[in-house]
Amino acid sequence: MHTPLANEINRESTPLNTRPITPYTLKAPVEADGFSWPSFGARQRAEETPEQEQQRIGRIADAVRTILTEVGEDVTREGILDTPERYAKAMLYFTKGYQTNIRADVLNNAVFEEDHEEMVIVRDIEIYSLCEHHLVPFYGKVHIGYIPNKKVIGLSKLARLAEMYARRLQVQERLSKQIAMALQAILKPMGVAVVIEATHMCMVSRGVEKTGSSTVTSSMLGCFRAHRTREEFLTLLNRR
Repeated sequence: MHTPLANEINRESTPLNTRPITPYTLKAPVEADGFSWPSFGARQRAEETPEQEQQRIGRIADAVRTILTEVGEDVTREGILDTPERYAKAMLYFTKGYQTNIRADVLNNAVFEEDHEEMVIVRDIEIYSLCEHHLVPFYGKVHIGYIPNKKVIGLSKLARLAEMYARRLQVQERLSKQIAMALQAILKPMGVAVVIEATHMCMVSRGVEKTGSSTVTSSMLGCFRAHRTREEFLTLLNRR
């Protein structure tokens, strides 16, 4: 049995030693029923009746009333009276990506056989999402590129794909990866590239309060990992 020396540092376990790796990267991007990395309760939201949805809104509204009371507000005053229900409906909209079916609602049979093997780029796709750490917005633009391997996707579907993943509680790094991995699984192209440029209100309006800051993340798969292809993609992005 090892006896610690007097000058040895007692190191506590790190999160990497105590928690498993985020499992979404180990799962197929599109499940058999068409959902993409469904969260706990995603299918329940997708299948609920209007009456069940109204009950969900009521439960969220009750929780918001508690929050408003605890921050010192009067939940009976005119300006606040209907805020809990408004917030509940807004939150369900902000997170509608959980209940989106990628096959039926996003792709909708818009994958086509096409003899094209040159780079396709759709840039400046606006996204709005919620940071899962503080539940405040981050927003910006997504740029998506891919090199087809006999299959192309309707251009608007790239925007819908980004929208689906953005309308969840997110971190920008994961959002970049999810878009890239899903497109890779759907088309099986020679490569996929995703770049996101976003402003985070959790950094702008609280904490360090750096109003001019922005965050850039990327995910490069397949041939985009090669230096020449990556450079071509980034050069085309910067050409205005």
